[in-house]
Amino acid sequence: MNTQDARRVLETALICAQQPLTVREMRVLFDDELAADTVRGLLDELRRDWRDRGVELVCVASGWRFQSRPEMRVYLDRLHPEKPPKYTRATLETLAIIAYRQPVTRGDIEEIRGVTVSSQMIKQLEDRGWVDTIGYRDAPGRPALLATTRQFLDDLGLRSLDQLPALDAVLPDPQNLAAALPQQTSLLDALEADAAPGDVTPSEEA
Repeated sequence: MNTQDARRVLETALICAQQPLTVREMRVLFDDELAADTVRGLLDELRRDWRDRGVELVCVASGWRFQSRPEMRVYLDRLHPEKPPKYTRATLETLAIIAYRQPVTRGDIEEIRGVTVSSQMIKQLEDRGWVDTIGYRDAPGRPALLATTRQFLDDLGLRSLDQLPALDAVLPDPQNLAAALPQQTSLLDALEADAAPGDVTPSEEA
């Protein structure tokens, strides 16, 4: 199979896929005859091919996918005027704490925010697929340790947590983190808008 045909196969598979595809999964399309580096090279070519279009090829936490560019959202929303679930500012701040300080317990979040965190708030984030329990702290009561998921990164269009917006002027003091969170409009607004994805760079593991 020549390069052009291989690129067409990848393009078709990615357009038709319901979920992001990993390089490993895409190699199956060619009976593993193409090396991972070759597939990545073809993906880079596809990204360039789609560079000036309303749809882009990006690499997120779960793999590669085609998605509409952020500037197209205002037009696409007219086709589906129903709005995604809205979350309170408190819920989004709780999510931000988990994202930046994970793994954390509910008690950690309450210490940072200075208020009680309801079970319903955590359940909302779990039901959305953004937060999950990854273990339990070796402490009285063995509180659950909460962390963000791959779905959280996928919905934000991110490859890894390293690509989260910088939490400006935050020192180790929890009170400084709590004070800074309301200022992180780039993160909180993106979450509230159900994650307008951005362009990211593929990693070796994708």
